[in-house]
Amino acid sequence: MAMKYRPLGKSSLMVSEIGFGCMSLGGDGAANEKLVQRALELGINYFDTADIYDNGMNEARLGTILKSKRSQVILATKVGNQLVPGEKGLRWNPGREYILKSAEESLKRLQTDYIDLYQLHGGTMEDPMTETIGAFEKLKEQGKIRFYGISSIRPEVIRAYVRLSGIVSVMMQYSLLDRRPEESCLDLLKENQVGVLARGSIAQGLLVNKPARPYLNYAEAEVRKMAEAVSKLSGPDRSPAQTALRYVLSHDAISSAVAGIRHPAQLEDLAAMQASPPLSEEEMQTLRQVLVANRYEQYR
Repeated sequence: MAMKYRPLGKSSLMVSEIGFGCMSLGGDGAANEKLVQRALELGINYFDTADIYDNGMNEARLGTILKSKRSQVILATKVGNQLVPGEKGLRWNPGREYILKSAEESLKRLQTDYIDLYQLHGGTMEDPMTETIGAFEKLKEQGKIRFYGISSIRPEVIRAYVRLSGIVSVMMQYSLLDRRPEESCLDLLKENQVGVLARGSIAQGLLVNKPARPYLNYAEAEVRKMAEAVSKLSGPDRSPAQTALRYVLSHDAISSAVAGIRHPAQLEDLAAMQASPPLSEEEMQTLRQVLVANRYEQYR
């Protein structure tokens, strides 16, 4: 079955239901190119990276692979985490000049003259939001970006950007083991025509094939219980990964489930979700009742 596409919020972008999280690309150029080319053949058009992934090399690798296919893809990257020589870790910098400068550097690495979706890679209530938003609006006016969004799990930050800015998307973690967005954000974003890019939909493999371990507020036994429930609702016509993705994509606030793809078999499995049967309302209810849904305790 052919890949399906959904609108990214109020933007004109139509993104594939399965997105390619490019942080998973390694240093093998030939393997990366083969994987990305196969993703394109399967109908995936959304490719997501960030300026800090592998110190910019991830953008550079992706830019080289997609240069001749630029018109076929929706290219997304992120900004805000600054690598400062001599400092350990990253410095958070949502300032105007840093954003404008970083956009130029990302454009060069990606070998393109425009970014389809430029995302603030985090955010706090202490940020100079008016200045930050102004930088994104300036880049949009210049034609260097088409649309902008944020990558954040903080409800208070998300609400502020919905109120103050022209964001078209929010990237956030969402899965059967992280249902916090259901309580805090999904309905709000849907009402305001802001598309959700869901990451972590198979919970680092814990819903599929990884041994159970504690995850967020859930104990190992609870994680195992959810993985078993996913497995029970899966079979020859729907793999556990497809069941997990079907759950996430069942909410109409979601534009795309963005997965880190490392291997061809994983790519084929995720893309084949399109041919799998959707979850029935009864199956949805079964999954919802396995564990008490978690909720955000901070940044509300």
